[in-house]
Amino acid sequence: MKRLLLVGATGLVGGHVLRQALADPGVGQIVAPTRRSLVPHAKLLNPTVDFNHLPQDAEWWRVDAVICTLGTTIRVAGSQAAFYKVDHDHPLEVAYLARRHGARAFAFNSALGADAGSRVFYSRTKGETERDLQAVGYPSLTLVRPGLIGGARQESRPAEQVAVRLSQWLQPLLPRRYRVVPADRIAHHLLQAALAATPGVHVLPSEALL
Repeated sequence: MKRLLLVGATGLVGGHVLRQALADPGVGQIVAPTRRSLVPHAKLLNPTVDFNHLPQDAEWWRVDAVICTLGTTIRVAGSQAAFYKVDHDHPLEVAYLARRHGARAFAFNSALGADAGSRVFYSRTKGETERDLQAVGYPSLTLVRPGLIGGARQESRPAEQVAVRLSQWLQPLLPRRYRVVPADRIAHHLLQAALAATPGVHVLPSEALL
């Protein structure tokens, strides 16, 4: 059984990853550092942390694989700089610390259109994060690129909610890559990638997640 690290467990996709991992017999323990405490579970280790000041040598960094679903919006973050810290800097620091302690696989929830050369700030940030994760040196790295994500979020994202509803209405007419991807499907692919730890860099486009 494997020991997994999950960052982003309080978010929409991360919450699904957590539930699936706790139910999976292949997972012996899931470490989920969060700002606020989660519901206790026998397989869950839940250190409370400040992501701006992560502990460098905590024992719980010693895991087999990492799943990262950290992410926010510029509206919620308050600025592009704050957004970049959550969507780029925090995932990179987690990746470095876990790799330094022996983790061999990393599965990252990125986004459709991720491109380090993009003129669009959101897409460029995701692309830079993907690029920099590849430089960390994980034997297995999976980059999952969903488009619109379906599911009930705890935080309000009005523009995204409107886009999701419109896309669901137009679903039969849309190419597969632009269709809404249920959060539990994204979680499934992230978890399976972390458990399989297949060597190399793997990119899962949105249409492969349905």
